[in-house]
Amino acid sequence: MIVAEKGKTVQGVAQWPYRAVAQALEVIPRTLAQNCGANTIRTLTALRAKHATGENFWGINGESGQLANMKELGIWEPLSVKMQVYKTAVETAILLLRIDDIVSGSKKKDRDQEAGGVVKPTEESMKE
Repeated sequence: MIVAEKGKTVQGVAQWPYRAVAQALEVIPRTLAQNCGANTIRTLTALRAKHATGENFWGINGESGQLANMKELGIWEPLSVKMQVYKTAVETAILLLRIDDIVSGSKKKDRDQEAGGVVKPTEESMKE
C-alpha cells in the first residue's frame, strides 16, 4: 500500500499517522473478505502481492470472496467520491483528537485543583 510505504520513509513519531491510515484503509478489504467467508489472511496477502506487482485493478469479489480483476468485472469507484471519503475520515480523526486533548486538559486541571496543586492564572483571571 502506498501510504504504508510512505510511512517507512519517514523517521520517528512522524510515521505513526501513516501507519494508522494504512491500517484503517485495510479494514475495508478485510471486512469484505470476512463477510464473504474467505480466509482473511490468505486473501489479504494475495491481494497485497497483486498490488505490489502493479496489478492495481485487483480486488475481492464480494460474492465469492475470491480475488478478481475489478476492471474486467466492470466495477469502478469514482475518484472524487473516494477522495471525499478519505478527507472526511481524516478531518473526523483530527476533530476527535482535538476533543480528546480538550477533555484531557480539563481533567488534568480539575485534578490539580483537587490535589491542592498550584494552578497558573489565566489571562482573564488576571484582568479581574
